[in-house]
Amino acid sequence: MQGAGVLALICLLGLGPTVQGVPGQCPSECHCHGDLQHVICEDVGLTKIPRVSAATRLLNLQRNNLGGLPANVFAEAKGLVSLHLQHCQLQEIASQAFKGLKKLVYLYLSNNEISSIKLGAFEDLTELTYLHLDGNRISDLPKGIFSPMINLFVLQLNGNRLRELRAGTFAGAKDLRWLHMSGNEMSSLQPGSLDDVENLAVLHLDRNKLATYPSAAISKLRVVEELTFSKNPMKSIPDNAFQSFGRYMEKLYLDNMGLEKFSESAFTGVKALKTLHLDNNKLRSLPRSLDFSTIQNLTLANNPWSCNCQLAPLRKWMDSIQQHPDAICVSPPQHKGKQVRDISAFGNCKMKSKRAKKGTRH
Repeated sequence: MQGAGVLALICLLGLGPTVQGVPGQCPSECHCHGDLQHVICEDVGLTKIPRVSAATRLLNLQRNNLGGLPANVFAEAKGLVSLHLQHCQLQEIASQAFKGLKKLVYLYLSNNEISSIKLGAFEDLTELTYLHLDGNRISDLPKGIFSPMINLFVLQLNGNRLRELRAGTFAGAKDLRWLHMSGNEMSSLQPGSLDDVENLAVLHLDRNKLATYPSAAISKLRVVEELTFSKNPMKSIPDNAFQSFGRYMEKLYLDNMGLEKFSESAFTGVKALKTLHLDNNKLRSLPRSLDFSTIQNLTLANNPWSCNCQLAPLRKWMDSIQQHPDAICVSPPQHKGKQVRDISAFGNCKMKSKRAKKGTRH
């Protein structure tokens, strides 16, 4: 009994190894609202996770120095729906760190120093819908790390150190719809790496190191509406690049890549495109497969456009809308320095096209 009494005193004084405080009471450093349903402990100098009761729905621990998340550290907070751990200098998440949080929907781990997530870290998070891991130091994702998250909808991984995606990374997260991986160090997406999340609607891969278009990795995606590859060192886009989700894709970002060419059938199957960003590349022409009929917003600046009849569909589109995006010709010599929209010679292109069909002109 004496030992139990000492242990109780240690817990009461907040001297335990991982948590401090008494469940059922508001932790002394924090502010609580709604009969402990909201516990706010932002920037109060905590070095340990405070103990909160099963009545707590929201726990805000932002801007404290917590270091790491050991196993079972939230064991008594079984009612949590929203957990905020941004800017907490977290370095590691142990296996079973969130065990017991079967009602958790929102988990914010942004802007920490997390380099290691142990397999099993997200065990029990079957209701988790929003997971923010952006602004960390994650270089590797264990296979199946997200598998408990059968309801995961949004995953933020921007600003980490991921080098590649492997098959099985997203196993189990079949309902994932928004995947943000901008600003990493990925040079490859292995074939099959996105097969488990074929319902993705938003995929952000800008600011990585992808030198070739990852056709094999995204071939099973079916309903992508927004796709970004900006600021990847990719020189060409192959045939049928977007075909599997072309009926749905509305926004495509391919700017600032050093992009030199599209294969002629690159845009095959693309039927709903509204926004296309191609500025700051090395493009001279656009492929025949690009359908301008749905496009509302197009950027073309800082490309060495060759202003011949291949750009006639572009000029026709410019004439049909109010916008006239900046697109300056580099060749042929008589059009050098002129805006595509100001060149009258495109008016002859339709006639040449018809003659070509009759076989009288090449």
